[in-house]
Amino acid sequence: MHLSVVVPCYNEEESIPLLVDRLVQAIEPWKERAEIILVDDGSSDETWAAMEAAHKRHPVVRGIRLSANRGHQIALTAGLEAATGARIFMLDADLQDPPEILPDMMMMMDRGYDVVYGRRAERQGETRFKKATAFLFYRTLNALSDVDIPKDTGDFRLVSRRSLDAVLQMPERARFIRGMFAWAGFHQIGLEYVREARVAGETKYPLKAMLRFATDALTGFSTKPLKIATRLSFVSLLVTVFMAIYVFGSLILFNTVAGWASVLLAISFFSAIQLLTLGILGEYVGRLYMESKQRPLYFQSQETGQPMAHPVDFGPEARDSGRNATQSAARAAAEQKEAS
Repeated sequence: MHLSVVVPCYNEEESIPLLVDRLVQAIEPWKERAEIILVDDGSSDETWAAMEAAHKRHPVVRGIRLSANRGHQIALTAGLEAATGARIFMLDADLQDPPEILPDMMMMMDRGYDVVYGRRAERQGETRFKKATAFLFYRTLNALSDVDIPKDTGDFRLVSRRSLDAVLQMPERARFIRGMFAWAGFHQIGLEYVREARVAGETKYPLKAMLRFATDALTGFSTKPLKIATRLSFVSLLVTVFMAIYVFGSLILFNTVAGWASVLLAISFFSAIQLLTLGILGEYVGRLYMESKQRPLYFQSQETGQPMAHPVDFGPEARDSGRNATQSAARAAAEQKEAS
């Protein structure tokens, strides 16, 4: 297989028909040696039915259904592990990232690059809040991270087999795949494009999910938050020293007044720093706890072209036969014990 296209999907029944049509057109030059892998991340709508219909219309489409919703990055990982191509193209199902620039990415990879990632020159159909938070996220991440992660990029990229194999060797559960490719290295280059508005459905990254994603990115690629917590403790110690000087100076000069405001301010200040430090430590300890379990990232429940597995019912006759065999074995064991 020369080319694999991997698309994680969650409640995308409306966009899948158009997505598949555009992908089939985009891979036309390589259609004899290409596959399209759609991963259903435990959707609650008719996403899986849409995948099965797409598989019947285009045999090049392969659908994989996870047993439960595990999140975008885990679903993408499932698709990447299933991909067999020498080159792997990743994008989201909402078609904000146009598959039509695949030929340009392929040409750039022909020049020797291992990763060709899409860089968003413009973001259409997004609110100012979304654009502002995305801008701050990438700048803050690079300021705190030990890895230089390209700004204004997502998981929209074309990667070589050797770069993907390197990333799949990383066992962490809280996955930040664009950062993992940046950490893996190899020869990378960006390709600018205009990010379009979502064709159907609604975003799967509300504010809560974005905050969780940002936390995973920061804790997965940097220990600087721990260093910041240490520095904050030194700042609080310095403030304590100055406040002690002020208190003793007031006692010496007999300038003692009711200090409820300063006491309240001091308690609030130190309490906030302590809680912040405990929160940062808790994030890292929580990651260690989750990693130590060594649970599988996902389970696959179904694949297109294969019947769904059902529990086997042997019927009343088979159950009676099994029960009689069990009773006979028990009697034989009892007789043998009695004889001995």
